[in-house]
Parts: sequence; C-alpha cells; structure tokens
Amino acid sequence: MTTENGVTADTTDTAGPTGPTDSSVTFINVFEIAADELDAFVEKWEQRARLMRDKPGFIDSRMHRARSSDSRFQLVNVSHWESQAAWEAATADPDFASRTRAAREETKQPVTPNPAVYDVVVELTAP
Repeated sequence: MTTENGVTADTTDTAGPTGPTDSSVTFINVFEIAADELDAFVEKWEQRARLMRDKPGFIDSRMHRARSSDSRFQLVNVSHWESQAAWEAATADPDFASRTRAAREETKQPVTPNPAVYDVVVELTAP
C-alpha cells in the first residue's frame, strides 16, 4: 500500500511476466454507437448479459450510459469475474458469441466495441 496526499493505492502486482494471475478481474467494454441506436442496443445487451449472469465465476455487471449524446463512448460496460479463466469460458459460449455478433450487425451504423480485461491498480474508498 502506498499513501500519497491522503490517497491509498493498492499497487499489488497481479500480473507476472507470463500474464495475469488467477485473481478476480474486471472486464470493461466501451462502445462507440450512434445515440439514436442506444435504446435498442441496450435492450439486446441486457438479454446477452442475462446469459452471463448464470455462468460460473460471474460476480456482477453494470452498463453505464453517457449523459451527453456528444460523448465518444455512449455506453460503458463494467463486469467483475472471479478469474480470467471464468470470464474466458463464459465469453466462449457459442450462444453468447452469436448474439454479440448479431447485435453489432443489426444496427444501421457500425457499433465499435472496445473490450479488455483489467486488473485494479488503484482503489479509493470513502473515509
């Protein structure tokens, strides 16, 4: 733990030279999508997210919507998984992959997802 200016940061190295350890992970996916396609996309996303909810290792998931239609990323999904292996197994599900592909193809304008798995390097909590 490091403390600087009253901020506590957990700088524990969770990724070794060969990749992440088997600790919990955060999956973040930011979407570039036309503002007029948001409601339909979110509805379909919720259906896909329900598939993930029942997968082993799933902890939680939240979809965030930008308050401004001028934001580059209109939607941000943040999900937590018990391990990277659990996340990989869940996203390898053929039904999930098929629905994800269809969701991108059903929009009039391209939807650009930007998915990645992250480890927490700094965590702040209220005093």
